[in-house]
Amino acid sequence: MSEILCQWLNQEVKVSRTVSPKSFAKAFSSGYLIGEILHKFELQGDFSEFSESRVSNAKLNNFSRLEPTLHLLGVQFDQNVAHNIITEKPGAATKLLYQLYIVLQKKKKSGLTGIEMQTMQPLANVRYQSMKSEAFRDRLRNLIPRQTDFNLMQVTHRFQEKYKHMKEDLVHMHFEKLEKFQKLKEEQRCFNIEKQRLSRRRQNEIMAKIQAAIIQIPKPASNRTLRALEAQKMMKKKKEAEDVANEIKKFEALIKKDLQAKESASKTSLDTAGQTTTDLLNTYSDDDYIKKIQKRLEEDAFAREQREKRRRRLLMDQLIAHEAQEEAYREEQLINRLMRQSQQERRISVQLMHVRHEKEVLWQNRIFREKQYEERRLKDFQDALDREAALAKQAKIDFQEQAIREKEIHEQITVERAQARYKKHYTICAEILDQILDLSTKVSDYRMLTNNLIPYKLMHDWKELFFNGKPIYKQASIKQLPATPSAEQVIELEKRDLLDSNDYEEYKNMVGEWALPEEMVDNLPPSNNTILGHVIHRLIEKSHPPQVKSTVLELPSFAIKGCLVGKTFSGKTTALKALQKDFPIQVLSIDTLVQEAIKAFHDNEKISEALPIEKEAEEKSLPVLQEKNKESQDLQNAFSPHPVSEEALPETEDKTILSTDTNKTPKAEEVKSSDSFSELTVRAQLGAKSEKMLKKGKSISDMLLVNILVNAINEVPVDQGWVLDGFPMTLNQAKLLEEALTGYNREALELEEKKTQIPTLAVDASTSKEVPLPPSAFDFVMLLDISDNSLLDRMNYTMAEAFSSETSHEDITQRVTAEKQDMNEDQNLRDQIQHRIIGFLDNWPLLEQWFTEPENILININAEVDKESLCNKVKEMLMTEIMKKENKVKKKLEEKEAEKKEVPLGEPPPPPPPPPPPPPEPEKEKETHPQREHSKTPTAKGKPPAEPLTGKPDSLQEGKGKKGDTSLKRKGSPKGKSPGGKGPLKKSPADSTDMSPVPIVPPPPKPGSEEWVYVNEPIPEEMPSFLVPYWELIENSYINSIKTVLRHLREEQHSVVAYLYEVRTNFQQFLWRPDHKQDFVSQWQADFNALPDDLWDDEETKSELHQRVNDLRDRLWDICDARKEEAEQERQDIINESWLQDSIGITMNHFFSLMQTELNRFQDTKRLLQDYYRGMECKIPIDDSKRFTRIPLVQLDSSRDILESQLRIPLIPRISISPDSAMTKPKTKAILKGKIDYSLENVELNFEADEKLVMDTWQQASLAISHMVAAEIHQRLMEEEKENQPADTKEKSPQMGTNKKAKEEPPKKEKADKKAKGRSPPTAEATPVTVTAEEITQKEKRNELMLKIKEEHLAALQFEEIATQFRLELIKTKALAFLEDLLTKVVDVYKLLEKWLGERYLNEMASVEKLTEVARYHIETSTKIQNELYLDQEDFFINGDLKVFPDPPPPVRPPPVEKEENGTLTIEQLDSLKDQFLDIAPKGIIGHKAFTDILLDLVTLNLGTNNLPSSWMHLTQPELQELTSLVIVNSEFVDWRKFLLVISMPWPIPTEEELLETLQRFKAVDEEQLGTITFEQYMQAGLWFTGDEYIKIPENPLEPLPFNRQEHLIEFFFRLFADHEKDPPQLDYTQMLLYFACHPDAMEGVYRALSVAIGTHVFQPVETIAIIGEKSSSLTDASPVEEYPELEGNFMHEEGELKEDREEKEVEIPENANTEKISLERLLKVFQGGKEVQDANRFASHLQIENTYSENFVKVFQDLGAKDLEPVEVAVLLKHPFIQDLISNYSDYKIPDIKIILQRNEHVQGSDGERSPSRLTEEKK
Repeated sequence: MSEILCQWLNQEVKVSRTVSPKSFAKAFSSGYLIGEILHKFELQGDFSEFSESRVSNAKLNNFSRLEPTLHLLGVQFDQNVAHNIITEKPGAATKLLYQLYIVLQKKKKSGLTGIEMQTMQPLANVRYQSMKSEAFRDRLRNLIPRQTDFNLMQVTHRFQEKYKHMKEDLVHMHFEKLEKFQKLKEEQRCFNIEKQRLSRRRQNEIMAKIQAAIIQIPKPASNRTLRALEAQKMMKKKKEAEDVANEIKKFEALIKKDLQAKESASKTSLDTAGQTTTDLLNTYSDDDYIKKIQKRLEEDAFAREQREKRRRRLLMDQLIAHEAQEEAYREEQLINRLMRQSQQERRISVQLMHVRHEKEVLWQNRIFREKQYEERRLKDFQDALDREAALAKQAKIDFQEQAIREKEIHEQITVERAQARYKKHYTICAEILDQILDLSTKVSDYRMLTNNLIPYKLMHDWKELFFNGKPIYKQASIKQLPATPSAEQVIELEKRDLLDSNDYEEYKNMVGEWALPEEMVDNLPPSNNTILGHVIHRLIEKSHPPQVKSTVLELPSFAIKGCLVGKTFSGKTTALKALQKDFPIQVLSIDTLVQEAIKAFHDNEKISEALPIEKEAEEKSLPVLQEKNKESQDLQNAFSPHPVSEEALPETEDKTILSTDTNKTPKAEEVKSSDSFSELTVRAQLGAKSEKMLKKGKSISDMLLVNILVNAINEVPVDQGWVLDGFPMTLNQAKLLEEALTGYNREALELEEKKTQIPTLAVDASTSKEVPLPPSAFDFVMLLDISDNSLLDRMNYTMAEAFSSETSHEDITQRVTAEKQDMNEDQNLRDQIQHRIIGFLDNWPLLEQWFTEPENILININAEVDKESLCNKVKEMLMTEIMKKENKVKKKLEEKEAEKKEVPLGEPPPPPPPPPPPPPEPEKEKETHPQREHSKTPTAKGKPPAEPLTGKPDSLQEGKGKKGDTSLKRKGSPKGKSPGGKGPLKKSPADSTDMSPVPIVPPPPKPGSEEWVYVNEPIPEEMPSFLVPYWELIENSYINSIKTVLRHLREEQHSVVAYLYEVRTNFQQFLWRPDHKQDFVSQWQADFNALPDDLWDDEETKSELHQRVNDLRDRLWDICDARKEEAEQERQDIINESWLQDSIGITMNHFFSLMQTELNRFQDTKRLLQDYYRGMECKIPIDDSKRFTRIPLVQLDSSRDILESQLRIPLIPRISISPDSAMTKPKTKAILKGKIDYSLENVELNFEADEKLVMDTWQQASLAISHMVAAEIHQRLMEEEKENQPADTKEKSPQMGTNKKAKEEPPKKEKADKKAKGRSPPTAEATPVTVTAEEITQKEKRNELMLKIKEEHLAALQFEEIATQFRLELIKTKALAFLEDLLTKVVDVYKLLEKWLGERYLNEMASVEKLTEVARYHIETSTKIQNELYLDQEDFFINGDLKVFPDPPPPVRPPPVEKEENGTLTIEQLDSLKDQFLDIAPKGIIGHKAFTDILLDLVTLNLGTNNLPSSWMHLTQPELQELTSLVIVNSEFVDWRKFLLVISMPWPIPTEEELLETLQRFKAVDEEQLGTITFEQYMQAGLWFTGDEYIKIPENPLEPLPFNRQEHLIEFFFRLFADHEKDPPQLDYTQMLLYFACHPDAMEGVYRALSVAIGTHVFQPVETIAIIGEKSSSLTDASPVEEYPELEGNFMHEEGELKEDREEKEVEIPENANTEKISLERLLKVFQGGKEVQDANRFASHLQIENTYSENFVKVFQDLGAKDLEPVEVAVLLKHPFIQDLISNYSDYKIPDIKIILQRNEHVQGSDGERSPSRLTEEKK
């Protein structure tokens, strides 16, 4: 059963928990699942209140809620059942669920819900059930203990169980102890018994041996006695032997006799009875029997023989024994005779035997003890083996678990690293997205500000900030910076510096905004003054001479150098061991080297005298590292816990540094030991330092490791290669190792390269070449790549293999200690493996970049292969690298040989230049080999103080011209200078070109070209120390000034954009300021609508209205004109503002500042060159007291009067042109196009004045530079005149005059002087006579040198002049373009304002015109303007949402009126009839005669009351009597309610199901089950039809709505059947539905009434249905429908439905039909038997009929077995003949067809001519 229930619950019901037969009682003990089952069958509505908990309160709640539902279902359930289920009593839950299963299956078939089942129960049962539920809940609460009691019981039970278990355990332990004790006692007893037994046995053996050893010599007896005894013995033996022999003889005689008797008997029988015997044999036996006998005889014979043999053998044995006994006796006698010792001898022998026995016992005990020892050793050995096996097994398990834990830890670390990487990546992406968003919003902001025309410069700056990761928006203000700026201010400063640097680079390289215009591209001057660069370079070298020179190997070696790196257990050492076997290389492992160094220290390894060279080499190698250590202490601090500078120093320094660090004075012992320490080898010294650090618990520093490694590499032969094992491990180690092996510091070289790229104003072309890349310390670096998981697997495999392959030690203790050491090493390795992996993963990306950046020497090898494959791969790679190295070395050797061959050929060129004086020779050598010296001194460039712009990595390559064409550019550049009349610059190259073809020899090199040899004469020592800071000051001030000006220009651009946007928005807001036009329009509209209606069509009124419209239009136009004038004035005020003039003035000052910066640089450079060359000429520098030239700035504030003496910078006032004076000038500018706007004329004229001011300032600066150059040349000429006194002074004086007059003449004179100087040496040689030849040659050399210095000085000055003039012209061009662009933007804005103003004015005028048109239209059409006219700004529209006067109210629709149709009574007529009948007969019964009289009165005495329809007015008295006969009840009376019900038709006749449904709704509304309901309840429940008919609403609002008859009929039925005497009126709904049970078929009506009375469907018996069918057919045949075809369709339809119902009922009658019970009271109610007539007309016959019905029903009930008149089943009742007869003859439930009489009457009238049938049918239609 339980399996069936489980299947039902799990598969069909699908409860929330799976139920199994074993857990059945427990699953349902809480009641939750039972509630879920009932809830799934819609029986438990409060299932949400159920609790799934197993506490007692939850169970009580669940079962209390279950009890009513289970009782409703009829399941037996009380507190005992609930208690059994809660206590999980076996079978209780199963039984309840089986009952529930049966009931729910039935309920599923019936299809009733819980609510329906409850409503079907009587009210008394419901109350009783609720009382029972309360009582059940109380009793169940008493039965079920509280949860606290239950918990207490559980705790008590748990402790009782625990006590019981403890007691059992104690008893069990006591019993086991007793058993153990008894067992021990038993074992002890057995052991004692065995011991006693052994001791007794040993004692017996000892005694036996003692007895055997004791020789007892008995006393000699008398001979007589002895002989007598012997004789007696012999006689006894003989007698026994004789007896035996006699017995044997007797036995043999008997046997013989038996044999003879048998033989004779057989023979006689054979002879005498021959035939007889054969017959007997044939009869009684056969051959088998004979054979058996024969066999038996043979066996007997054989047995006899055997017995004989045994007897003889026994005799022989006895004889032998006798002889032996005799022999023993004889020996005994012999001994007794021979042994005649004394008693003393016997005692001695006994003692000897005792001693021998004791020795034997001791020997046996010793053997036994040795055996025990051996067994014990064997047992211990076996135990040790077993223990080792168990430990090994456990160790293996632990090892595997440890490996799994390692992998889990590694995976966790990997996940954390991946998360960290993801977080970092996410953060970076988030920052980038934020910056993209900021950039987008910034662009959108400026699109709005600039009207989608963002300047290129702004976009470029934003992109730069975005690409550099700086925020676009301003973070903080940096105008007033505090002492410690905040982080946001620091960011803003960085942003400003970045943009300043970019702007400076653009300015310097002339790109971007400072790109050259087309007309200036052809005249581009050389970008670099090489002469000035050479001067600066030489001064810096003099000021900061190089300190360290690195040596380069002359001959490259074929030896291979490399390292093998990778993670732990990647196979490095294994691969290198294999390589060492096959290749002649040295493998260096840092661990081994450190151990060897420490060992050397312990062994006191001292320096051998035979190796002084090695010592020197080692000592030389250390200082290099010392210097590096000093320079890179930050790196050391990053990789080691403390600075380790002392480790690389010599020992004496080491000791002193240590002592100073620790604030202790060095002890005498240390000083003494330093001598012995210095005698140790370098390796031993390094080992001592390593040990010292290790003893302190610190790791060995990188510097010390590199020193150890370098020391080991130095000991390797030069021709032998070496490979490092697993080193370097960090980037710092790689850097230190490379510097120690190569002598180069890559970071210093990169810094040097950056310094060469720092934007300096002059660069030496010979030293500006790229720094060569340093040679790498390694030829190759191999990475053995392996994944982390493979690494861990390999580590575990290696450890497991080492663990399993351990050899067994002889001594167990040694083995244990060795195992402990191995375990410690393995544990250390396990602990470190994760840190090693993480360390490698952290350091490898940096190492990979280090090994791949300058030259890719990294080789990746996949190490996740077996050992042999890995070794083969490494060998192949090493072979490849060796071949590469050999090829490289061969190529280098070939190049060196080629260079050696070229050197002799290239040596002759140097001699031609004249030999310089001896002192500057070393400097010249340095200059001729600058690159080599640069490579030797990597740190030389790092020393100059305050090198400008060290942080700017941008290269200057864009701005530099090609060095080869500098001379050509120098010649061609001056030709492009149009303004200012640059005569001298044009003529000097022209003269040189004219003069060049004169000499036959090739032209001499120009100063600054590549062929030019610079003058490197010695200069005073103090000059570089002054000139170098001076040049740095020049550079810094130049760069900072330009950056500041460019920053202001950049900020000015932002302010211009913001100002123009503000002007546009403010003017737009001004244009959209509010006006008052709407007030005038609203007033005019109100006046217009207020006009009386009778004046609308008057012509004079219309003309007056037109005039008012014209006045309104004029007034609005005046407002528009005034607003236009105000807007024009506002625009003019904006134009007349001084912002534009101020902005242009500030911008001009910025560009003038740029010109001033260029001018300052030129003046400072001129002074520097002058001082330098005068110092080289050994002249005293000139004290230039002349002030620097200043370019005047524009004076912006003209109101102040400041004295010129108070100003450092001169100011010039701006010329503002008045409009009057400007009227005559023609407008030729292209800025103002189209119409002439006189408001902008002043702007244009001011701009022309500003342009002229810029041009003048530029010309002034250009002239100042030209004058300075001319003055310098003039000064040179004056000095030459002083030096050359013999020369003609008259020729030079005019030159001086011309220098002051014009700029063109000094260059000409200069060239002439040069030519004169070129010719003067020969004349000088010829004139003197007394001077010696040496003096002459020295003077010639001196003159040539001075000429060369002058030529170089003037060339450098001309370079600077050309470059500065070009820069000034570029600044002038950009300034004009900038000002023109600014003016264009401002003028465009002014024009845009004018455009907006004009459009606004036109739109306002157009809106006024539209308003006028609308107003004139309404005037002409004579209609009011209901919607508001809206005129605001330039918009005009009619506001449809706002009306100025309300709409007229809509017409009221008349109420619906019911019309007469087809003789049907209206609701009003029905109500009047009801009222009349109610007054006459309140109970509803009236005599038929009185009823006929009332109708006749109504027909005849209508008198306009309209109580009946017109078709009823023609009824005669016979027809009325016939009508009364149709509604007669009990042959005498008429039920007027039934009459009104019939005449109120048509209404939908209900089916039986509809009647029952209506009854159920009434009962549901009737909560108190009184049988009556009020009007509200009646309307709430409703009937089987509703009044919600589709009513077509007429379009005409004056036409009434159609009358809803059905809705009024529902209300009328309540008024008809309700009891109005009660307040409020009460309706007996059962009685009303009995009226509606009437049917055209009387019998069907009776069954419908029975169904209504019982509340369920009553099925008709089959016989009755057949009878009904016959009757109905006969009735229909006899019916007069044929005469009236109008009614035929209705009745035929109803009959067809009845037949279908009957057929369905015939088919659908179930087996258990009509099982409901009906009471006598309900039966009398159906058949009108329980009603007393209290009306005025009382008749005895009626009372008699009622009494007979009740008596007959009582008799029927008694006949059916209901003696106490209890209800009986309907099926039984219907079988009673009286009931059948009553049903077939009862006609009160038939609907009479009164329409027949009415139709007949109309037909008669139609035939009489009053009404034709066709007309009647038309009316009906």
